[in-house]
Amino acid sequence: MGCFCFIWGKLIECPCIYRKMIYELRTYQVVPGKMAELNARFRDITTGLFEKHGMIIIGFWETAIGDATTTELVYMLAFNNLAHYEQAWNAFIDDAEWQAAKRLTESDGPLVNVAGSKILEPTDYSPLQ
Repeated sequence: MGCFCFIWGKLIECPCIYRKMIYELRTYQVVPGKMAELNARFRDITTGLFEKHGMIIIGFWETAIGDATTTELVYMLAFNNLAHYEQAWNAFIDDAEWQAAKRLTESDGPLVNVAGSKILEPTDYSPLQ
């Protein structure tokens, strides 16, 4: 099986010299009534900071069918390896722009009740490596 990479938003076959990436799947249980505010913060602030700190955004989703259909936001980020993951998150958390944005957007209380995170590694047969 060949290797596949994301290049400019397209999944293409690429040389297998590239290592497998690791992926972080994050799930947020959003405070009821705060989904629009959380989406605005991601759209207007957070995604730019993710890119600034070298995080590769795979996608964002809201649960459409199943539990928590109005209060769950799920997203996935990619990293070169665990060291890249740790460095990127530490830089993001320490970023003064993020700290100010979080304070401002949560002045009326938090947007998220519970945040969950899993690190995923692709299987050898996954098209996304």
